[in-house]
Amino acid sequence: MMSRRTVLAGAAAAIAAPVLAETGPLLPGLQIKPDHEAMIRVPGGRVYVRVNGNLDGPRPPIVMLHGGPGSSHWYFLNATAMAADRAVILYDQLDSGRSETPDDPANWQVARFVDELEAIRSHLKLKRWHVLGASWGGTVALEYAARRPKALAGVVLQSPLVSTEVWLNDARALKDGMPPAIRDLLDGCDTPGFAPNDQCEAATDAFNARHVRMRASPPEIAAYKAALPRSFSEGIYNHMWGRAEFTASGTLKDYDGRPLLAKLDGQRSLFVAGEHDEARPATVSAFAAKVPGGADFAEIPDAAHSIFNDNPAGFLAVLRPWLAARD
Repeated sequence: MMSRRTVLAGAAAAIAAPVLAETGPLLPGLQIKPDHEAMIRVPGGRVYVRVNGNLDGPRPPIVMLHGGPGSSHWYFLNATAMAADRAVILYDQLDSGRSETPDDPANWQVARFVDELEAIRSHLKLKRWHVLGASWGGTVALEYAARRPKALAGVVLQSPLVSTEVWLNDARALKDGMPPAIRDLLDGCDTPGFAPNDQCEAATDAFNARHVRMRASPPEIAAYKAALPRSFSEGIYNHMWGRAEFTASGTLKDYDGRPLLAKLDGQRSLFVAGEHDEARPATVSAFAAKVPGGADFAEIPDAAHSIFNDNPAGFLAVLRPWLAARD
C-alpha cells in the first residue's frame, strides 16, 4: 500500500506540466456587451439578466442556465454569436454573478430555481422560448421542461446533472482513468488535512483540464469574468453540493431526476455532451434514450464539460439547425 508521503511525492511530479496550453476560440459575432440588461424580481430577490438580439424577432429566443450551483453566465458568451438569428438571454441565478445575494439557504431549493426561470420569462413577456441548461443548469431545465409549460419551444440539456448517484459513478470512473498518483491524491483530498491545499488544487486542475475545461478562456471572456462581482459563489455550492468535488454532502446528495425523463417531449428535447465530458457521453445518451419516443443526442468532438469554451463552433453547428426546426 502506498504511503501518504509516496502519494504526495508522486502526484507533485505528475502534475508539474502545464495543463491548459491552448486558448479557446472567440466566435465571430460574439457580443461581449449586452444590448439590454436588467435586474428582474424573482422569488427571493432580484437577478441579473442580459439580452443580445431582438426579443420580438421572428424566432423564439433562447435562455441559458449556468451551472454550479453558484457559477455565473460568463462562459455562455460565445453563444451570443447566435443573436443575429434569435435573441440570446443570459442570467445569473440568485446569489450568483451580478444577481442579488440575500445569502438565505431557504432560497437554495430546486423548485425555487425553476420558479425563478419562469419569473424571468413572465417579466420579459415572452410567449415562447427555448431553454438550455448546462450541468446544474441542466437540472433546473429538466425540472422546468417536465412541467410541460406551453411556453417551451425546446429544451437542451447540456452535460446535465440528472442523478447525483450517476454523476458520482461517472466521476469515479473518470478519476480512475487519471495517472495513479493524481488519482490517489484526488481520493485523499476528499479527506480534510490529507494534503496541502495547493497540491489538491493542482490535482483537481489536472482532472479539470481533461474533463471540465480543456482550453483557457479567450482573453476577452477572461476579462469579462474578472469584472464580475463574483464568478463563483462557494456558499451556495457548499450548501447544495458539498465541500468536496468528487463526493456530495449537500442538499443535492440524493437528487434523482431520472423519473422526470418520462415527462419530457422527445420531439422537443436535445441532450448534449462533450467528447471528454465529466458528464460522460454514454451516460447522457442513455438519459436521452429514456425519454418517450427518444430524445435527440449529440456528442460534440474536441470538448470537455465546458463546451461553449472548448468547441463553441461545434456546439452551434448542432444547436442552430435543431432550434430552427422547432421554432
